[in-house]
Amino acid sequence: MSYLVLARKYRPQTFDEVVKQDHITRTLTNAISAGRVAHAILFSGPRGTGKTTVARILAKSMNCKDGPTPVPCNDCRSCREITAGNAADVFEIDGASNNSVDQIRDLRENVKYMPAHSLYKIYIIDEVHMLSIAAFNALLKTLEEPPPHVMFIFATTEPQKIPITILSRCQRHDFRRIDVESISKHMKKICVKEDVDIDVESLGLIGREANGSMRDGLSLLDQVMSCTQGAIGHDQILDILGVIDRDIIFKISNAVIQGDITEILDILDEVYSAGHDTKKLYTDLIEHFRNLLIVKMGKKTRKLVDIPAHEIDLMLDQTKNVTKTFLNQLFDLLFKEEPIIEHSSRSKLAIEMVFIKMFQIKPALPIDVLIEKLDHLKKDFNESLETFIGTSNSPPQASSGPVTGTAESTETYVSCHIAPADNDEILENKWEKLLSIFLEKHPSLATNLKNSKIKGLTDNRVEIEVNGNDFNIKMVRKEKNVGIIKKVCRDFFGKEIDVIIRTKKKTENKHHQKNSRKVRLKQEALSHPLVTDALEIFNGKIVDVKIL
Repeated sequence: MSYLVLARKYRPQTFDEVVKQDHITRTLTNAISAGRVAHAILFSGPRGTGKTTVARILAKSMNCKDGPTPVPCNDCRSCREITAGNAADVFEIDGASNNSVDQIRDLRENVKYMPAHSLYKIYIIDEVHMLSIAAFNALLKTLEEPPPHVMFIFATTEPQKIPITILSRCQRHDFRRIDVESISKHMKKICVKEDVDIDVESLGLIGREANGSMRDGLSLLDQVMSCTQGAIGHDQILDILGVIDRDIIFKISNAVIQGDITEILDILDEVYSAGHDTKKLYTDLIEHFRNLLIVKMGKKTRKLVDIPAHEIDLMLDQTKNVTKTFLNQLFDLLFKEEPIIEHSSRSKLAIEMVFIKMFQIKPALPIDVLIEKLDHLKKDFNESLETFIGTSNSPPQASSGPVTGTAESTETYVSCHIAPADNDEILENKWEKLLSIFLEKHPSLATNLKNSKIKGLTDNRVEIEVNGNDFNIKMVRKEKNVGIIKKVCRDFFGKEIDVIIRTKKKTENKHHQKNSRKVRLKQEALSHPLVTDALEIFNGKIVDVKIL
């Protein structure tokens, strides 16, 4: 006889040998022991998880010479015939090719006859959802009240396609996907029996490609064993199965976290040149970033992330300096762009565009940090507003002298003449360029400097006159902002240069000051760093400003 594949050679023959379906095998074992086995049973679940296998074991348990028994002997005539697939009293029917009403009518006529030499006549209908509506209707009465010697066992991957009238007449058992670790352990046992040398990491790779199906995993293992001789290396498995190494996935995620777009584009080019499926790579990346987020959350990691233990350790190390909010941003972008990648005729280019867009994302702060920062800004704003209201009620002054402060914040103005380096038009042009730099890099400070100008410029000194009200002057005089002004001027002129800041308050009469108080407060509120930062953080817009 020709070679017997592993999935058939090592098919479980008792309930105890079934992998990771304990919730079903335990229920059936108890039902057999208690004599409470239903006459119609439905097995549903993903492919390759053991539906037909459990149906055969159940048939052997019911028809064994010692039965009904939870543990069939696998030695009597009935057990041997069911194992070989030629039992006279157990009928395995393919629902896809026997789906007409006439074939179900024949079945309905045959159930009347007693079994040849067993206790029960058992019908196993695989992919039962493929039956036509007329065939289902023809089966209804027999399914509800079959002869005492008849059992029906249905198996399907799509239970939602079965009419509710059929479902209500069956006892339903749902099979689960098998996790990677369980598939790997089962394949390791088989490799020991087959005297095949293969490492655990490679078995984990095969188990991942099985996608929860034991049959698929054994078929892939069969393929690998057939293509190699002696010890099976990890690189050989990657080449035979055409899958992408997990190291590549981790390299891409590490480059994303480190902000290295060049490394990502280089890896994508290597994957594309090697002939791998870039759409499959993108799907793996979505799953990987989802797992990174779950690992970062740190709750029920082993249950929610179906990966080997050593990969979980790598993920923990990779995400230790990354916030959950930022990982969620990355996962959200990848997931939203999946339809574009799926339908793109140039998937490599589409994936590159996604990563370029990803690097335009600013890492978001956690909400508790945002609230803390906003509270801090609100406190500073209230203090500044109280100072401004207090000073606005004092007699107005036409101008003030030069701003003085610490040696680090400002420089005391010496009554010496600073000769202008150029005419007023050139000074104004230079100030416009400086102001544009402030607007780009320090927008909140630029708001307070918008009415200022350069009064004098020499080779090693620049004099800036700050025009505005007390609030503008107070904000510019802050040590932090003076340091920013000095740094921007140094970078702009390309050399160390002294900065002298003079201030000049706007003059207003009492009548005009009283009428324009609300207007000024609104302007100050709009230009305050609290407002500008909040607009930037939340990407919002100002609807109205109310002065209480």
